[in-house]
Amino acid sequence: MAKKATTNKGGEQQKSDWAAMYEETLKNFTEGAIVQGRVMNIRGEEVLVDIGYKSEGVLGAGEFRDVSEVKIGDHIEVLIEQLENDDGVVVVSKRRAEQQRNWDRVLANYVEGGLIKGVVKGRVKGGMIVDVGVDAFLPGSQVDVIPTRGGDDLMDREMEFKIIKINRERRNIVVSRRELIEEQRREQKKHLLGEIQIGQVRIGKVKNITDFGAFVDLQGMDGLLHITDMSWGRVNHPSEVVKVGQEVEVQILDVDREKERISLGLKQRQNNPWDDIERKYPVGTRVHGKVVNLVPYGAFIEIEQGVEGMVHVSELSWTKRVVKAADVLAVGQEVDAVVLKVDKNEQKISLGVRQTEANPWQRVAEKYPIGSRIKGKVRNFTSYGAFVEIEEGIDGMIHVSDMSWTRKVNHPSEVLKKADEVEAVILEVDAAQQRISLGLKQAQEDPWATIAAKYKVGQMVKGKVSKLASFGAFVEIEDGIDGLVHISQISDERVQKVKDALQPGQEVEARVIKIDPVERRIGLSIKAAKLPDEEFHVDESMLEGLRPGEDLVDLGSALNEAFGTGTGSGEEWKPGQNKT
Repeated sequence: MAKKATTNKGGEQQKSDWAAMYEETLKNFTEGAIVQGRVMNIRGEEVLVDIGYKSEGVLGAGEFRDVSEVKIGDHIEVLIEQLENDDGVVVVSKRRAEQQRNWDRVLANYVEGGLIKGVVKGRVKGGMIVDVGVDAFLPGSQVDVIPTRGGDDLMDREMEFKIIKINRERRNIVVSRRELIEEQRREQKKHLLGEIQIGQVRIGKVKNITDFGAFVDLQGMDGLLHITDMSWGRVNHPSEVVKVGQEVEVQILDVDREKERISLGLKQRQNNPWDDIERKYPVGTRVHGKVVNLVPYGAFIEIEQGVEGMVHVSELSWTKRVVKAADVLAVGQEVDAVVLKVDKNEQKISLGVRQTEANPWQRVAEKYPIGSRIKGKVRNFTSYGAFVEIEEGIDGMIHVSDMSWTRKVNHPSEVLKKADEVEAVILEVDAAQQRISLGLKQAQEDPWATIAAKYKVGQMVKGKVSKLASFGAFVEIEDGIDGLVHISQISDERVQKVKDALQPGQEVEARVIKIDPVERRIGLSIKAAKLPDEEFHVDESMLEGLRPGEDLVDLGSALNEAFGTGTGSGEEWKPGQNKT
């Protein structure tokens, strides 16, 4: 009996020990605690885990990288999220347990300013998420030293980052890749400035492009590749030569260590095409090129990479007066030209386009000998004459003095109209100056050649008053022939003003008192017309107003005065102005 009693006592003691252990175990099961568990069963998308608690924990398949790899009996760590939910089941998380362990590891091993490795795994607003064991935030401004777009090239890459902030309360880590790069670049810059020399050739990457050039990363600092050092030829914008991210082989042109500036050259890596330009393009060489730029005074033509010549507007056509190069050429147009001049020192080539064709003026003198007659169309006026197109591109000029035998022409529009078909005589040809002088009146019979035979002193004539002047009146006695009645020869009575006695258009009868075919003048007298033939004779008083030295000696000047233009006015009459 004593033995039995001892046995019962031992059983009670063992039961008490298990109860104590169970109670002690329950003390470790608190929300947020990490405990060991063993996989008990796998049911579809759920994994049951025995954690030694009164009920199993349930994990979703999403808690595992690949649930198909999980096996019954596997030991795993889980974090207790809830001891008992509404269904009486303990809620656990394998992922949160791993995050907690990683967070503890980060806090134990890393401090702000330290380095940590991680993998970029996604983009978020304002930056990127980096897996460093826990999720860390990489702000967009801290990705690189140069602006980046998207950052796809960084995805899933393991890189080193600098920890710039750890927030223990929010369990947040902020990292920077830029600061690490900048530190590396400072060391690289120091090394680069210590060894770089003028004339060296280096490989760099285009970092940024501006209107005046491109900045090239030389692995330590940036150098400036100016637009003028990109090519021996014309560069309108640096983007025509280089692109951001492009690797280029450049030459060191200048180094300013105090200001930490480096000047680079790209064209210096190529032969200068101007070195033997005079040998390649001697004067007279015919070349083919493309128009690359137009300016008011001419066009620039690229005849090879890095070599441009300029065609002045005066060298574009033999026959056309080109005001702007853009009137006959366009950018991108291919043209032939002839080298007129080469200046190696100034790197200038003068070209001529018209020299690629025969000069039509070289045959003008043979084709249009002096005295020959031509027909043409009035093309344009100047104040001193009219231009007549003899053939396409060839104009002749009729001076106002060669327009009429009988009148002084102040402006060509008094005789001609634009587009009029006229016949003229070649008076002079100057092929060198590209000028042809024409005569309109020379193509007509000179009426004064027969005046002396048609009219005699004392002859009675009839005509109409054509013009009035202060000194007398002009009377048209036949088409184009005027005679002058001096104010003293209008009436027996004294005439104070011509307009008091005569009016334009009035028909009058007069006697011829003077004929001068050389000076092209006819003197008339209305007063003498009243005398019988037997009583008429010319005396000195009749010719008083027509003597040499008087204003009336030059009939043209007299006509000017009658028109109110020319003498004394200081201005030429222009089309559109009214005669006074």
